[in-house]
Amino acid sequence: MHFLDQAPRHLFFTGKGGVGKTSIACATVVQLAAAGKRVLLVSTDPASNVGQVFGQTIGNQIKAIPAVPRLWAIEIDPQAAAQAYRDRIVGPVRGVLPESVVKGIEEQLSGACTTEIAAFDEFTALLTDSALTADYEHIIFDTAPTGHTIRLLQLPGAWSGFLEEGKGDASCLGPLAGLDKQRAQYKAAVDALADPQRTRLVLVARAQHATLREVARTHEELAAIGLTQQYLVINGVLPSNEAEHDGLAAAICQREQAALAAMPDVLKSLPRDQIALKPYDLVGLEALRHLLAHGAGPRAAGPVELPDRLDAPSLAALVDDIAVDGHGLVMLMGKGGVGKTTLAAAVAVELAHRGLAVHLTTSDPAAHLVETLEGTLPNLTVSRIDPHAETARYRQHVLDTRGAQLDAEGRALLEEDLRSPCTEEIAVFQAFSRVIREAGRQFVVMDTAPTGHTLLLLDATGAYHREVARQMGGTGLHYTTPMMQLQDAHQTKVLLVTLAETTPVLEAANLQSDLRRAGIEPWAWVINSSVAATRPTSTLLRQRAHNELREIEAVAKRHAKRYAVVPLLQQEPVGVARLRALAGAAHEAG
Repeated sequence: MHFLDQAPRHLFFTGKGGVGKTSIACATVVQLAAAGKRVLLVSTDPASNVGQVFGQTIGNQIKAIPAVPRLWAIEIDPQAAAQAYRDRIVGPVRGVLPESVVKGIEEQLSGACTTEIAAFDEFTALLTDSALTADYEHIIFDTAPTGHTIRLLQLPGAWSGFLEEGKGDASCLGPLAGLDKQRAQYKAAVDALADPQRTRLVLVARAQHATLREVARTHEELAAIGLTQQYLVINGVLPSNEAEHDGLAAAICQREQAALAAMPDVLKSLPRDQIALKPYDLVGLEALRHLLAHGAGPRAAGPVELPDRLDAPSLAALVDDIAVDGHGLVMLMGKGGVGKTTLAAAVAVELAHRGLAVHLTTSDPAAHLVETLEGTLPNLTVSRIDPHAETARYRQHVLDTRGAQLDAEGRALLEEDLRSPCTEEIAVFQAFSRVIREAGRQFVVMDTAPTGHTLLLLDATGAYHREVARQMGGTGLHYTTPMMQLQDAHQTKVLLVTLAETTPVLEAANLQSDLRRAGIEPWAWVINSSVAATRPTSTLLRQRAHNELREIEAVAKRHAKRYAVVPLLQQEPVGVARLRALAGAAHEAG
């Protein structure tokens, strides 16, 4: 594997959800430990399943992995990190400042931006504190910091002071309010990330057009801030010999090779490895030891038995129930790479085909609704909440209002503030609020951004609701906020999209818990691209289908009030006709 050649001390694995970052990171540490290296594995993924992979509880303290000599691991808990971060900032002023001021500070620190910064705060120590890490020859990070996080930490020191004086638009004041004392540590951490002698970034992707486009954006975003030492790993490529007697396998191979041939140019120059799709779950040491090696590795004992027909509800059955009300908001949420855009388009097309007015929109900057639809349909309008356009509009508004009376220095600092990632979240929230108001008279089907960005959007929605409630309290006036609309099951149906694989199901379950804490009850789960819902003859695909049955059962019996299974199709569901077929093809393989 090229990414392991002369590996530096730090290796970071990053990529969209469901591409196999954790499995590859775990296989890497097993291989390094087997070579005699003392290794620390650090997970910063809020949906970490590192403990599940190794079959033991790990948690927020460094623990030895008894089954692997010379290996230790830690799972940084972002929520616990955020609480500790808030306590460190709020504690010294509690009882000193008025309670209303303290509550205001806590409100500023309640968002997902704070959680992201706090997690970074935790692992910067592992990059910069030699006393903590002196015993380890390699430190492997499962999930690298985003470009947004690093950009936030590179903001000038004068920025937070400028905001505290009330001159700017305090979009990120909460997360940055306590950073000044640790700026030197953060600078050292960013410097370590950008040093190719110390750090290597491994971009993990699948052989899919959308995933490769997304990883190309990640590459450019990180390279633009100095993190240029990057390697590319294409994971889960179906071996060509599986296609000999299976039409579905042949179609998958053809699609994957076409995606690799059309790979964005910025990725073609990177050192690249390719890992074959495995027939088994990547849990346990035997599976991890084989993941980075050539060959299939362990197989199931004897032929795999599959049911003749998967007895599961179809997407069409869910659409029947959605259509009854004649209007409302339908939001599709989940990890990146699970097919939210395609399913949102399928739901919208089927509703429009029934003569219902539908507005299909997306808040995902990586979504390509127009390409997915490949045409038009009566009763269907399509739009996109463009984060760049909305942010530019919002920035200009702030500069024209708050910035109008500032001097040149103040305006320059305000412009710097408005380049922070939270500015984009505010701008997207405002556009989101405009769109969902339409759901009172027609269907609005929304394809959301991947989970982390969606939660930022919900944080903004919740903060806005609390502020409106505070201002309207005691006035006797009726009001409805976007959060109230999302919490109203008669107005909003949230569909959680997942794959029948361990990590996507785990993350969907965690997202469901987050939504419930916000008072939003998911209406249904959709298991997308299921091999078990087809009738494969390929040995490898039959073994994967058998593995899926356990995850489908978990969704049906433990997680979802209602659910649907959508099969993996031979032809990509692009175009109105294929999208309509998708909405009613839960037991078809073609």
